[in-house]
Amino acid sequence: MAAESRDVLVPDRVPPPIGPYSLGIRFQDFVFASGTIGLDPATGKIVPGGVEAETRQALQNLSNILQSGGSSLADVVKTTVFLVDIGQFPTMNRVYAEFFPKDPPARSTLQVVALPGGAQVEVEAIAARGRPMGD
Repeated sequence: MAAESRDVLVPDRVPPPIGPYSLGIRFQDFVFASGTIGLDPATGKIVPGGVEAETRQALQNLSNILQSGGSSLADVVKTTVFLVDIGQFPTMNRVYAEFFPKDPPARSTLQVVALPGGAQVEVEAIAARGRPMGD
């Protein structure tokens, strides 16, 4: 049996990783996206505006990562959301619902002590591959 292909994703429109990890991995029929924070691709800095703006930018970054692997937010089967302040859950949830308006994926939400770069929210995802990428 041939070894399965494992492709490292290097998407446009997403800031490079801030550590020794890949933004995403495409493997078999799935895309595994690393945790994304609200970094502005143009500046590489956290977007201003608190949890609402950070959640929106993190999910846009996540969408771009998924697209580079032949998937989309509509194909997400599981997310994990990390919040520095669980009291911001309602704010994060409102923005999250804009990106997953119908049949949202399974999700876990956790409060953490801190996130990289001073971020207040981080989102990671596992998605099915929605379309072939030249296979």
